[in-house]
Amino acid sequence: MNDPTLASPLARPERLTVLVPPVPPVPSVDDVPAMPPSRTAVQTDEPRRTPLPQSYAPRDLANLRAEGISAWFGTHMVLDRVSLNMPAGIITSLIGPSGCGKSTFLRILNRMHELVPSAAMAGQVLLDGADVYDPKRRLTDARRHIGMVFQKPNPFPAMSIRENVLAGLRLTGMKASNSDKDALVESSLRRAGLWAEVANRLSAPGGGLSGGQQQRLCIARSLAVRPRVLLMDEPCSALDPTSTRVIEETMLELAQEVTIVIVTHNMQQAARVSQQCAFFLASQGTPGVIVEHGDTSAMFQSPQDERTAAYVEGRFG
Repeated sequence: MNDPTLASPLARPERLTVLVPPVPPVPSVDDVPAMPPSRTAVQTDEPRRTPLPQSYAPRDLANLRAEGISAWFGTHMVLDRVSLNMPAGIITSLIGPSGCGKSTFLRILNRMHELVPSAAMAGQVLLDGADVYDPKRRLTDARRHIGMVFQKPNPFPAMSIRENVLAGLRLTGMKASNSDKDALVESSLRRAGLWAEVANRLSAPGGGLSGGQQQRLCIARSLAVRPRVLLMDEPCSALDPTSTRVIEETMLELAQEVTIVIVTHNMQQAARVSQQCAFFLASQGTPGVIVEHGDTSAMFQSPQDERTAAYVEGRFG
């Protein structure tokens, strides 16, 4: 978004009288007044940056690995022994036609799959080597470390922008002082690329924002609990191109501090934002598997499997 230029045109008199005064003496350097501030400099009333508490300092990036993941809904098997390493510091995109198990795989990564009564899974999800499905590990703890942003923006409509950002703290049992909350709201909104647009209206309803702003508010809400991994399930599918660009820029910035895994049907988006790509496929009623995975550029330019080539070139799916 371009900042407006502040310009003040000079008024033009109806009649111009030219007077030729005597030539004044040339002033010395000391007599020349300092130049006034540029009229085109945009003045902003953005609030000052609030110091972030030390407890919210950046942490080491996390490595996420899925080993032998199989999944069922009742007796219907939807994933068959899927393994994938999602390294720290990069964005991993999951691509493939509808119904191949991408979103199911994503939900397994932060234990949302088990919310479905008929759902079952096998395998391990390792966050820095620790299994998030370990019976000794609390469910809220796993979801706090592995956040989720959904396809459709889902801010709490009755809550203000500020309350939406802080909602995750209550859900995960995290406590903070009022001053820490103020710093956390600002930090989360800045990281989500939304602070400059809402800094002066934090008490406004979150549901009153545009679609792209609502999605960034949901990203800020996820970031407020300091996740080490951020999962994004088609986060731009319901957004216009401008909002999509802003979300993609936000993802690229966040990749420096959280591990990101994104499901997308947009091949151009996968090529723009991800450094690693995994192609899922389920054919002829068989469960979903990963056909090919690796460097995104290599997979798009010279895929090793003909099915991958056919999909990225748009010949099916």
